[in-house]
Amino acid sequence: MIGAGTAAVAAGRHASGVALRPRPGRPLPGEPRLTVHATGPGRITLTRALPSLRPGVYGLEGPGVHAVVGPVLADVPHAPDTVVRRLERVDHGTLAAGTRVRLTPRLYSGTPESALGIPYEDVEIAGELGPLPAWYVPAARATWVITAHGLGTTREHPLNVLGFLSRRLRFPVLDLAYRGDPGAPRPADGLGHLGESEWRDLDAALHHAVRHGARSVILHGWSTGAAMALHTAAHSPLRDRIAGVVLDSPVLDWEATLRALAAARRVPAALLPLAVRAAQGRTGLQGQGPGQTADPDALTVPALVFHGPGDSVAPWAATRALAERRPGLVTLHTVREAPHAAMWNADPERYEEAMRRFLTPLL
Repeated sequence: MIGAGTAAVAAGRHASGVALRPRPGRPLPGEPRLTVHATGPGRITLTRALPSLRPGVYGLEGPGVHAVVGPVLADVPHAPDTVVRRLERVDHGTLAAGTRVRLTPRLYSGTPESALGIPYEDVEIAGELGPLPAWYVPAARATWVITAHGLGTTREHPLNVLGFLSRRLRFPVLDLAYRGDPGAPRPADGLGHLGESEWRDLDAALHHAVRHGARSVILHGWSTGAAMALHTAAHSPLRDRIAGVVLDSPVLDWEATLRALAAARRVPAALLPLAVRAAQGRTGLQGQGPGQTADPDALTVPALVFHGPGDSVAPWAATRALAERRPGLVTLHTVREAPHAAMWNADPERYEEAMRRFLTPLL
């Protein structure tokens, strides 16, 4: 019995580590690989599957290659087991027939200047674990936007909306790399905490912004970055400077997200409860859901939330419940047929128009 108990504890610990170990810049588990069948001028033929049929614009990543694909081209002849999408550009590498690729919400690689031609400054933020690198894009407004990416991505992901925020709306933008990211300190346990410790790095970025002239701040987070934004808005000593939050695919139920990540990495179903208990012991994650941060009564600033039922990582039901409990503060934009943290990708124009309407009164 002792041996069996020890084995169960070890299995649960392993399963929790599989789910929680950060892999920034790597696709989330469960996103299937697609095969490139052919390319032509402005088009690419891919394996027909639910991901390759998604509406919108996505990055396409494979060994040594990054490209961007647009909408499905329904009027182009193709085999029944394939789909043709518009090929927007190839950033690097070659999309040869037979190349195995995945869709990703990240459209750009590089810095704001190399990817978008937007001048920026490299800044260093004094974080709890050590210096945190960030990109700062200056502008004249006294309201800043601080961005925090989520699971499986890096600070390159917020480049999707950087042009809209900085060029069209003229916000100063601080794009943060936090603990576990390339160039940032590594957490002592080597694990991600789904926002429950990482939020202190976002709080450090908030302090940096206020010290450097921000009168108010908008927090824009994806996935665990959205959970970080909610924690910061609830617990930061400077929470009175937060004018609002924009949340994309927020992780509001850490247990459900941990189970989804572990299952997608092929952890047997019988080990999932052990993984949850092991994660609690290793990280200090508490209770059902994200505690005070998810408490509807803890939200005191306007929130714009993008989410939809197609998210298999962060449950849609928790977001819908939050919106229903706080209709006066939460504006929910339902996005269908979009995977986790890809709400912008499904319809960039609608996403940005919703942001414009939400952000303009907060200036």
